[in-house]
Amino acid sequence: MNAVLIFGLLVVLMLTGMPISISLGLTVLSFLFFLTEVPIESVALKLFTGIEKFEIMAIPFFILAGNFLTHGGVAKRMIRFATSMVGHFHGGLGLGGVLACALFAAVSGSSPATVVAIGSILLPAMVKAGFPPRFGAGVITTSGALGILIPPSIVMVMYSVSTNTSVGALFMAGVIPGLMLAFMLGLTTWYRARSNNYPRLPKASWAERFQAFRDSFWGLALIVIVMGGIYTGLFTPTEAAAISAVWAFICAVFIYKDLGLKDIPRVLLSSANMSAMLLYIITNAVLFSFLMTHENIPQAMADAMIGTGVGVIGFLIIANILLLAAGNFMEPSSIVLILAPILFPIAMKLGIDPVHFGIIMVVNMEVGMCHPPVGLNLYVASGITKMGITELTVATWPWLLTMLVFLVVVTYWPPLSIWLPQHLGMITAR
Repeated sequence: MNAVLIFGLLVVLMLTGMPISISLGLTVLSFLFFLTEVPIESVALKLFTGIEKFEIMAIPFFILAGNFLTHGGVAKRMIRFATSMVGHFHGGLGLGGVLACALFAAVSGSSPATVVAIGSILLPAMVKAGFPPRFGAGVITTSGALGILIPPSIVMVMYSVSTNTSVGALFMAGVIPGLMLAFMLGLTTWYRARSNNYPRLPKASWAERFQAFRDSFWGLALIVIVMGGIYTGLFTPTEAAAISAVWAFICAVFIYKDLGLKDIPRVLLSSANMSAMLLYIITNAVLFSFLMTHENIPQAMADAMIGTGVGVIGFLIIANILLLAAGNFMEPSSIVLILAPILFPIAMKLGIDPVHFGIIMVVNMEVGMCHPPVGLNLYVASGITKMGITELTVATWPWLLTMLVFLVVVTYWPPLSIWLPQHLGMITAR
């Protein structure tokens, strides 16, 4: 009964148009004040203790690094390198976009940032080269979603905070699925370009490729620094985030010199605004999780679901449907922070690996970012292309279908996610 009241109140508040973070906070306060005897002082205590986890510090650092890289000319150098490698295939600029999104995802941790950085440069170039605007928009909107699957990933940090799963193991678990999804999106791009005889670039010489690599080297080095440092144990994921912010600052201001010192306050303010928004959502989601745990709702739901005899396959179908449905009206951070504490105990009782389940949630978030009505990537791409959301939705469907096929693969083939972290000794075999 309490679960019905809690979720009913939350849905009603969200339907009024109230921001999700405030809806969460008001739901918790209303329920605690009127229907329980929990001291209201415990709410204030939980607000502070709930967000003092060391891993949360990674979020503002990765946001800051992504903003420096977005404004600092790293993206255009990555695009030049990517197109020099694959531009001679059918739909070369589109393939270059997929590869550039994968590379930028590996240094930014954010899907919208990837869409902005790559799309604002590449989409006008694709239209100028003779590609239909819908083709370019479909490629960049969906490939930008790689930003939360290829590590480092802000959404993975959110999942780690919600479930106490290792951030390092999640980062490593995202490498192979991220590369596989990039390949599948690239294959879809190539097939559509070949079917419609879209233009291709002249094949770059090895000298031109080396020059493009050398120009983008300092940005690409961030991938090695972050992943290599975590893998070798040189620093934690949170420390890696801080180092990535410093390195991105050095690249943008002193190496590439695309940002002047006068631009730094603007980048810092933008990063602070985004960080504050996410931390506010986290704070209210922590309160919501506290209420759910206090009322024993996740454990009761786990026992009820297992009591019906649903197995791993059935639960994963239900979880995917629920996560995809949530993607229709919530953004990824809110979905992870609200649903992870509910679904995670059930997954654990069914023997599903926590890292594998985290990757499943992240892939669901990727799909949600590319379809209406709340898909963040759609709105970002709409701002760049000046296309309507409906037109963009039609443009993305071939790649969105590819992502749904990939979701099925990653859901029911656990080794795709957990082989690498197991091989590196970050998680034990089950």
